[in-house]
Amino acid sequence: MPKTLIDIKKSLDSNLGKRLMLKANGGRKKTIERSGVLAETYPSVFVVELDQEENSFERVSYSYADVLTETVELVFMEGLEG
Repeated sequence: MPKTLIDIKKSLDSNLGKRLMLKANGGRKKTIERSGVLAETYPSVFVVELDQEENSFERVSYSYADVLTETVELVFMEGLEG
């Protein structure tokens, strides 16, 4: 993953609309795994629309700093859109 906040935002901008797997640190040694689509990017945060059959809520947002500090890991599913 890119090394600066600007690089992370540019990378996410180029992947808008793509499916991804998201691993987030849930605290207390808990990891949350979700899948969805990268919906929007803003100056400080990005929004992921989650798959409804797996999750009780529709969207989550994280800051680019979460990616930089590896609190959130994103893996894009190239070629698996559908």
